[in-house]
Amino acid sequence: MDLTHALLLIVAGLAAGAVNAIAGGGSLITFPSLLAVGLPSVEANVTNSVSVFPGYVSSVVGSRADLAGQGRRVRATVLAAVAGTAVGCALLLLTPARAFEIVVPFLVLAAAATLAFQERLRGLVGHPRAMSPRRAAVTLQSVVFAGAIYGGYFGAALGVMYVAALALIIDEPLKRINALKNILSATVGLVTLLVFAVFAEVDWSAVLLVAPATVVGGYTGARLARRLPARVLKYVIVTFGTAIGLLLFYRAFLG
Repeated sequence: MDLTHALLLIVAGLAAGAVNAIAGGGSLITFPSLLAVGLPSVEANVTNSVSVFPGYVSSVVGSRADLAGQGRRVRATVLAAVAGTAVGCALLLLTPARAFEIVVPFLVLAAAATLAFQERLRGLVGHPRAMSPRRAAVTLQSVVFAGAIYGGYFGAALGVMYVAALALIIDEPLKRINALKNILSATVGLVTLLVFAVFAEVDWSAVLLVAPATVVGGYTGARLARRLPARVLKYVIVTFGTAIGLLLFYRAFLG
């Protein structure tokens, strides 16, 4: 790997860490960068999953103040995230990718639209305060499990999907939902790291360049997200989600 490729991966890691902390979708920066330096698509995908994990951890550290009082919710969702991620990793390693690639753009665009029209959708599905505790708990774990399957398989815009879905079922400020998203993303990232390190081909030289950069970007992005007004944060997440969905659509059908 030459110096130009190394610099590209470092810059991509910084940007991806910040984007993941603020909105999600940083993998759409690092994954194409890994392809650009010559990695095959599957190897680039698993290398990317391993590389961005430290950035998720630093995002959790940067947003830890907004996790106060959410310990019970975190404990109730982490196991669902672990189980879903294991299923997603198995799908990636054992099945063709084409069918999922076709579905992914629509999932991402739907997530962005869900967040954009959150209040109208709440009018249809019911405000979180109207849910019984049991229904809210089951719905929350189901959403986390389904999102983690996607995260284990590919994961780009996982944060957008999580924030959009969680905002419908959790009656909390968006910055606190974003902090919970960071915990769930880090959990998904840890499981993918463990699975892919054992069962997949990872380019560890690329990981050594991207991973430290995502740490710096992730912490910086999380601190910035805490300072953004709720409306601005929502706008940023919806914008990123829409852009990522359109990019994935282009890659799946026109690229």
